[in-house]
Amino acid sequence: MKRCPTCNKTFTDQTLSYCIDDGTPLVSIPDDDELTAFGRGTDDTRWNPPAYQPPSYVAPESSTKRRAWPWVVGIIGVLVLVLVGFTIAAVVLIPRIVKKSNPIVISNSNSNANSPANNNTNSSSETIPNTNSNSEVSSPPPTDKDLVLTQLRDLENEWTVANINADKKKLTQILADDYVGPSATNGKMEGKTEYINSIERDTNIQKWEFEDLRLTLRGDRATLLGKVRFTLRDREVVYDFVDRFVWRDSRWQATGSEVNPVQQ
Repeated sequence: MKRCPTCNKTFTDQTLSYCIDDGTPLVSIPDDDELTAFGRGTDDTRWNPPAYQPPSYVAPESSTKRRAWPWVVGIIGVLVLVLVGFTIAAVVLIPRIVKKSNPIVISNSNSNANSPANNNTNSSSETIPNTNSNSEVSSPPPTDKDLVLTQLRDLENEWTVANINADKKKLTQILADDYVGPSATNGKMEGKTEYINSIERDTNIQKWEFEDLRLTLRGDRATLLGKVRFTLRDREVVYDFVDRFVWRDSRWQATGSEVNPVQQ
């Protein structure tokens, strides 16, 4: 018999020279009598078994390797979100900052000095100043009586043209919201809305003229007294009038009116 000194496996095939498991050269084994003698503790030194060598251990490679690409993708995503946030903040905040640092002040000048060039009611070339624009800063009322008288005379002309042509848009600008005056039809007191809704076009008036104008000025309040002479198709009529005004939104606005015919 033969034995492998590495794995101690025995083989009965005498033709084998190497271990079929690990390739170690085989060693011949004595007969049974000799093995028995060795087992009895004889001093025969022919049996010299090799020292036991445990198999070498190779630690398996870890199957869960850490992957670096999820961290890279996450960092890139955070950077993109931060960049988008800064862009949105810049688009929203920069225009507001610029607007606050450069305020636009819209001045509302009163251009009542443009009186109608032609008092004929059939003329369509009346110049209507833009007095209805909203002003952020209201200018103080004028204190020069001559200037105020000129402004109110021009306003009276515009008012008369608006009455004759039933120009409701223009009357909305001339009359204050708290206007109160007698109705031209029944003499009852009416407000701004009733005044404008009941106005009708008058084709009988050919021309008109203001006479004996007198002004009373107290701060932002003004009262204009005088006469107005209307030339109709077949006659003339004269009215005494008292119109009251207030300086509001950087312009004069009518708050009341009284008209009485003058006996010819």
